[in-house]
Amino acid sequence: MPCLAPPVVLVRGLGDPRVSPSPGSRVNVNRLPGTRVRSPERTAHGPSGESGRRPRRSRAVTRSGRWHLEGTGVLCAQVFTSHGPTVVMPTWFCSRTWFSHVGPFDEGGQGVPEDLLLFYNHLRKGGGVVRVDRSLVLYRYHPDAATHSVLETTIWTHRVRFLEERVLPHWAAFTIWNAGRQGRRLYRSLSAGARRKVVAFCDVDENKIRKGFYCYEDSKETPKPRVPILHFRAARPPFVICVKLDLTGGEFEANLRSLNLQEGRDFLHFS
Repeated sequence: MPCLAPPVVLVRGLGDPRVSPSPGSRVNVNRLPGTRVRSPERTAHGPSGESGRRPRRSRAVTRSGRWHLEGTGVLCAQVFTSHGPTVVMPTWFCSRTWFSHVGPFDEGGQGVPEDLLLFYNHLRKGGGVVRVDRSLVLYRYHPDAATHSVLETTIWTHRVRFLEERVLPHWAAFTIWNAGRQGRRLYRSLSAGARRKVVAFCDVDENKIRKGFYCYEDSKETPKPRVPILHFRAARPPFVICVKLDLTGGEFEANLRSLNLQEGRDFLHFS
């Protein structure tokens, strides 16, 4: 649907927010001046909806790129993954009123994942996510982008806290899918109350399953918590999945499909 009013283009860099003086009611969010070129086409959406455009990559596509290009129907479910917001930030488009309601950006300076924090706040306040499956934006990615100043550990902490805030209060118990490094890291990162809800790890690795349990040695509890390690078919949902997508030649995805589970209700991805 074409915009009925001229859009407002928000152009910002770290510590340098600027909004064009356009009188329009729509906000197109962008990170740095000169990084984005828009198509003449425009899209409009509801006041509390954040729409994004389908990215088109001109070079080799990474797993993250494929996820942004191909992911459909789970734009509000897969918000906990390491890929970040389910629509890439240079394509964000919403009403000026809604942006004022969920914003502003966190101006904490270098190292703050302000895009991710604004996206989380959008979801907290009831915003939806829609993707327009057309290429409307050319985004110039460069290795000196400020996004590289944000540490992975900082993003991890925000992701875990958002998971604990949005999902875990609604689950009496859950299983972590992956008894390896990422699954154990998630377990250790959870608050004490959330850790107590973890009833098992599950995996396909026979060596881990034969061991039978994971012992949380850093715990101050006595005795140390021991969490069972089960084959994924013996475990019970809901699952927090710490297995990376598109990395096992389709084996993991086939295993997950075989359980006939519903994403968002029976499992979510945290990979």
